[in-house]
Amino acid sequence: MVLVGAVVLILLGVLCSIVFASFQMYKKKGELPPGPTPWPILGNLFQKNILPLYKSYSKLAKKYGPVFTVWMGPKPLVVLCGYEVVKDALVHHAEEFGGRPDIPFDVRVTKGQGILSKNETKWRELRRFTLSTLRNFGMGKTAMSKRVQEEALCLGEEIATTQGQPFNPKGIIMNATSNVICSVIFGNRFEYGNQTFLKQLYILANEVGYFHSFLGLIYNTFPKIMDYFPGKHTKIFADSEKVCDFIREKVEFHRRTLDPQNPRDYIDCFLIRSEKNSSEDFYSIEDLVMSVYVLFFAGTTTTSQTLLYSLLAMAKFPDIQAKVQQEINEVVGANRSPTTEDRLRMPFTNAVVHEIQRYQKGSLENFPRATTCDTKFHGYNIPKNTAVVPMLSSVHFDPLQWETPERFNPDHFLDEKGQFRKRDAFMPFSAGKRACPGEALARMELFLFFSTLLQKFTFHMAGDSKDTDIWSLFMDFRNKNQFPLIRAIRCSETLLFNN
Repeated sequence: MVLVGAVVLILLGVLCSIVFASFQMYKKKGELPPGPTPWPILGNLFQKNILPLYKSYSKLAKKYGPVFTVWMGPKPLVVLCGYEVVKDALVHHAEEFGGRPDIPFDVRVTKGQGILSKNETKWRELRRFTLSTLRNFGMGKTAMSKRVQEEALCLGEEIATTQGQPFNPKGIIMNATSNVICSVIFGNRFEYGNQTFLKQLYILANEVGYFHSFLGLIYNTFPKIMDYFPGKHTKIFADSEKVCDFIREKVEFHRRTLDPQNPRDYIDCFLIRSEKNSSEDFYSIEDLVMSVYVLFFAGTTTTSQTLLYSLLAMAKFPDIQAKVQQEINEVVGANRSPTTEDRLRMPFTNAVVHEIQRYQKGSLENFPRATTCDTKFHGYNIPKNTAVVPMLSSVHFDPLQWETPERFNPDHFLDEKGQFRKRDAFMPFSAGKRACPGEALARMELFLFFSTLLQKFTFHMAGDSKDTDIWSLFMDFRNKNQFPLIRAIRCSETLLFNN
């Protein structure tokens, strides 16, 4: 009887907790922008046609308006759709929408330290230091451009070894793009056959795949519960610690060989600053390790995925690929490598690179912003510390901003004379206070890697994918972590291709 009584009390306690949590949810719901009705505790997580948002935002915006609310378990997430709304939030209300909520996945990996610190003062200081240091090592300058050119040539040589046979470019593309940021943070690049380094890249690829997956969303929603159970997240976190150990070894080597008068890279600069800085809270060794981790992760995964996407796009649109190659041949020729200066003289190639970025879809519900104060926005009151996601896909596919948003069309970035034109509704690096600090480097990398590869090779799909659209191919890659095999056929100096 005692046991039965205890069980009944536990069940009553659980029931009361559910009722109380549900009451709190529905109380908040009445104060927020409209949206689909959430289930108690679970919110909208397991409801059809709501998540992931890149698939559902259009229908939800039509029903509830461009500002609506979905529920990640018991927590609300305000979604902003369309260019005008997103721009208003990120640019005109930059401070109000410039916060960042706790992201359990990031907190677990970085332990709240480094450049992703939740401490606003610390975040500002480390962001300022990081941007300044990256600029000092050439980010956006000629010196960095030459590094990328050299790495692009190394990548081309590696691809040439496939001799036109089907291959998976994922590993070497990640290695190449990672080498650019590694040259700045570690002071050296890594050979494509370096197994120790390849293991780190493999871990990062798995981490980004998990982070953007539904399981990653579940973890971020119920971290305390998920931590009690085994699952893929357990391996992801264990592997991420291996990357941190890899970085700690590099930091220790830098510490032993440091010459304060001649800093070699980001790690050296951080160590020098830590000796001068009186606040250990900002420049501790673990802050350095986690800042390097974030730079390593961001500088490897995002650019490499876009570059991989560009190869798919060229293989799927051979007429566009041929036109890019014709422009490269006319402007650059075959005897020198493309430079950043060539971008102004290659409007079509530049337009294709921009269209590749525009045409990618993705959700940011796993990496939201937050309101920094009670905010009045488009007729709604959004409380302080509310998670907010600006849907950049909705900006890039906004029919009021783009002539043919659903079609891959480089003409979106060309004027009537065929010259490149900027578009205000182009926000692949976000905007405002939390815009990507590596934007200048990423733009440089994408253009130089893309134009160098197209100068040397024509890309083809190796399998039968004529009936599969480019976005489905890429999402299969993101969801299954398997990139489709492609063939890279060498171009002759006269741009005669072996088909």
